[in-house]
Amino acid sequence: MRVEGAELTPGRAVVVGAGGGIGGALVRGLAAQGYAVTALARRPPADLPAAYIRAEIEDEASLTQAAADLKDGLPIVRVFVATGLLHAEGLVPERSLAALNADQMLRLFMVNAVGPALVAKHFLPLLPRQGRSVFAALSARVGSIGDNRLGGWHSYRASKAALNMLIKNASIELARTRPDAVIVGLHPGTVDTGLSKPFQRGVAHNKLFTPEYCAERLIAVTDGLTRDDTGHVFAWDGARVPE
Repeated sequence: MRVEGAELTPGRAVVVGAGGGIGGALVRGLAAQGYAVTALARRPPADLPAAYIRAEIEDEASLTQAAADLKDGLPIVRVFVATGLLHAEGLVPERSLAALNADQMLRLFMVNAVGPALVAKHFLPLLPRQGRSVFAALSARVGSIGDNRLGGWHSYRASKAALNMLIKNASIELARTRPDAVIVGLHPGTVDTGLSKPFQRGVAHNKLFTPEYCAERLIAVTDGLTRDDTGHVFAWDGARVPE
C-alpha cells in the first residue's frame, strides 16, 4: 500500500447495502468526495445524497437489473459491497460444532459470500478497461484462517473466508481484461451498528467506531491501494489481514 492516494477516473460510485449503517455512511462519504453515487438497497434509504435502485443481495435478478440500469451511464469506478449477516432472529454465532445448523449455515454463506460474488459477476464487467477502479466488499478479520486463534463462530468465519477466496479469484480473472482494477476485502473493525450490537460488551471505547468514522477510514484505505494490493484483505487502519 502507498500512503498517498491516487486520483480515480471521475465517475460513479455504487454502494450495495446502502440501507445499513456502514453502507449509508459510505454513500455520504463518497458523495462528499464528488462522486455521483448510486445506492442499492432493499428499500429507499432516507436522506442519502444518491440515486436509488432497488436491489437485494440474495436476489440475483435484482442485481442483474441494477447492473443493466447503470450500464450506459457514467463509468463506474467504485463499488462497495456493504452487506453482511452475523445474527438474526433465531440465528446466533455458534460456540461449538454441536450447534451447527445447515439452514442457518447456508443463509450466512448466501449473504456473506454468494451475494457479494453475484455483485462481482454483474458489476465487474462495468468497470473501465483502462484507468484505476476499485471493487471492495466488507469482510472480517475473523474470516482469516491464519489469524484464527479462538475458533467458534463457524458459519460466519467460514463464509467470510469463502468471500476472501472469491475476492482473490476475481482479482486474478479481472487482471486479464482490466489490469488497473483493484479488488479487495475490507475489515471495518467493530462498528456501532445492529450487526455488532450484541457483541459490543468488552470492546474498548476507542475501538467501537461510528459508521461515519468507519466509512471515512475505509474510503481512505481504498484511496491508497495499488494494483499490487488487489486480491487481499485490508483492515480499517490500512494493515493487511493475513489470509
